Amino acid sequence: MTSLAPALNILARIMVGYALLFLVPMAWAWQLDAPALLDVWLQSMAITLGLGLLLWLLTHRFHRELMPRDGFLLVNLVWTVLPACSAVPLVLAIDGLSWTDAYFEAMSGLTATGATAFSGLDSLPVSVNVWRCFLQLIGGLGVMLLVVAVLPLLGLGGVQLYKAETPGPMKDARLTPRIAETARGLWGVYFVFSAACMLAYQQAGMSWADAFMHMCSTMGLGGFSSHDASFGFWDSRDIEGVAIVFMALSGISFARYFIVWRARSFRSMWLDTEVRTYVLVLLASALGMAALLMFHGAFDQYGEALRAAAFHVVSVATTTGYASADYALWPVFAPVWLMFLGTFVSCAGSTGGGIKMVRMLLLIKQSRRELVRAIHPRVVNPVTMGRTTIAVTVIAAVMAYMLIYGASTIGLTMLMLLTGLDIVTAFSAVVATLNNIGPGLGQVGPASNFGVLTDFQTWICTVAMLLGRLELLAVMVLFVPQFWRK
Repeated sequence: MTSLAPALNILARIMVGYALLFLVPMAWAWQLDAPALLDVWLQSMAITLGLGLLLWLLTHRFHRELMPRDGFLLVNLVWTVLPACSAVPLVLAIDGLSWTDAYFEAMSGLTATGATAFSGLDSLPVSVNVWRCFLQLIGGLGVMLLVVAVLPLLGLGGVQLYKAETPGPMKDARLTPRIAETARGLWGVYFVFSAACMLAYQQAGMSWADAFMHMCSTMGLGGFSSHDASFGFWDSRDIEGVAIVFMALSGISFARYFIVWRARSFRSMWLDTEVRTYVLVLLASALGMAALLMFHGAFDQYGEALRAAAFHVVSVATTTGYASADYALWPVFAPVWLMFLGTFVSCAGSTGGGIKMVRMLLLIKQSRRELVRAIHPRVVNPVTMGRTTIAVTVIAAVMAYMLIYGASTIGLTMLMLLTGLDIVTAFSAVVATLNNIGPGLGQVGPASNFGVLTDFQTWICTVAMLLGRLELLAVMVLFVPQFWRK
């Protein structure tokens, strides 16, 4: 207990602060929903607050500086306990909703996955849809990154949490001397972009409620919508154009925007190899997809083909998961290519999922290096990114990550197949949740949802979302015996 208590004590404080977030859907319920919905949010707030205070009373004696082990433990506790708190109002507000589906939906929200088990979204109370989408705004950059900014106020450091939560392989570089300043700077950029996105959606034709909800799921690259038809509900070029711009922007590291703002120059953005590759892959894929759709007669005009291709390429590649059409009906290469893009295109430090573009680049460079060494064994040929030589330890970490990533994908897929699912649904469901993409193919395609899965299959996908959001290693480290030894 003494080894768990410091992390549990911080978790208790997080839960107390998290309870205040229920005020957001409560405000929408007060304006647009039936009075009974106010009780749902009040009860949910009271439950979360009460449990947080009780846990704090039980652990407040164990107040000390967090060790690296505590940081990993706390990150995992937060990403398993907060979805449970978030699922409570869903169970209370929706008749007949099982705890499995409620927890899955909450986990999908906080991990910014966007895989939904709900249907009939248009008829759900506004506050429920607001809560689902708001979870993705919170989870997009990471709840723990916000905690890093708050921890100094509690007398605790946050470096360990920053390293465990921040996506990407190179986490030691700081933007500012103090880690809390870094976190606050990233959140500042995040919310400036969020405000601009919401205003753009409203000006393009959405209501204020829809603009707020889709801003949350766009900036978090989550993809939840308040309509079953997603962006097909509007069938608007302007609205899709706004989505494309802000999804593409959110797929780039927010740390890069912070550096651009501080330097008052975009030069560092263009010099970033990862960003350049990200932009080129999106452009090439959109143009190529449009040509493919025209070749197969899916569209009569290239302009419409390009519109559909650009929207879905950016949406799936950035792991947002919006859809304006059932792209599973396109030529088979198209949906498979979209899923493939979703596994790696997003930049490290963005709100997207997947293995991240920088890891893919390092893997390609390392592969090329080994091929050269096979021909010239004594050649000195280090792996570089731009003008920076990548340390051997970083390459080793990337290789270990990819090994665990491949094993997790295969293992979870085999487990899904064991339950009787067809191979397309099983594999795509695992890829979609492990990479936090959202919709898959087959029975969980863009025209369907994850509500067709059994409870056991749903829990497999829930675990996959947690693994993907914490980039595998932060979860897997808990299963190493040395982690629990003093």
